[in-house]
Amino acid sequence: MAAQYHPSCVSARRLSQAIAEGDGISVIVEVRDPAGARRADEQGAEGIVVRSAASISERPALPFLAYGPSVVEAADIAADAVVIAAETESDELHELARHAAALGLECVFEVRDEDDLGRALEHLDPEILLLSAEGAGNGQHALERLLELLPDVPAGKLAIADLGHASREEVEQLESAGFDAVLVDPGDVELLVGDAVPDV
Repeated sequence: MAAQYHPSCVSARRLSQAIAEGDGISVIVEVRDPAGARRADEQGAEGIVVRSAASISERPALPFLAYGPSVVEAADIAADAVVIAAETESDELHELARHAAALGLECVFEVRDEDDLGRALEHLDPEILLLSAEGAGNGQHALERLLELLPDVPAGKLAIADLGHASREEVEQLESAGFDAVLVDPGDVELLVGDAVPDV
C-alpha cells in the first residue's frame, strides 16, 4: 500500500510550478557559486541545482534543487526541493519523504533503473522523478538509457532527465520524447534551447 505522503502537501512548490509552467522543456542548470546562479537566471533557465551546500551563500531568484546535500542541509540552505534516491530501503524512503515535506521541501526521487522506478511508484506518490543514466549497461549511451526509462513513468508525473553534458540536439530529443525538464552541467543555456526558454 502506498504511503500517505503526498507532494501536494508541500507548502512551497516553486520547482514543480516552474517546470509545469515552462514553455517547452525546462532547463535546470548546475551552479557552483552565486554568480553562476545569476547567470542561469539571466540566460532563461527554469531552475538551478547545487551539489554542495557551500555553493550557495544567498538565496537565488530561481527555484533550486539540492542534489547531494541531505534533507536537513537542503532545508538549511533554503532549497526548494531535494533529491532522494529511490534505491533507498522503503522504510527509510518514507521517513525521508515525510521529513522533507515537514521542512517544506519538494521531493525529487532519483531513479536509475526499473526497480527504483517501481519502488518509488509503489511506496510513494511522487510528483517529480529524476531519471538517471547511471544504470546504463556497458556501451549504452546516457541518452539512450534515459529514453528507455521514460515510457514507464505514468502520465501526470514530471520527468527530469539527468544528462549532464548535453547538446542542443539531445535536449531536443528529450523534449520530443516527453521529458519535462533536463538537468545539465554549468554552461550557456541559450546554446541548448535558444528562444525556447522564456525569461523567468
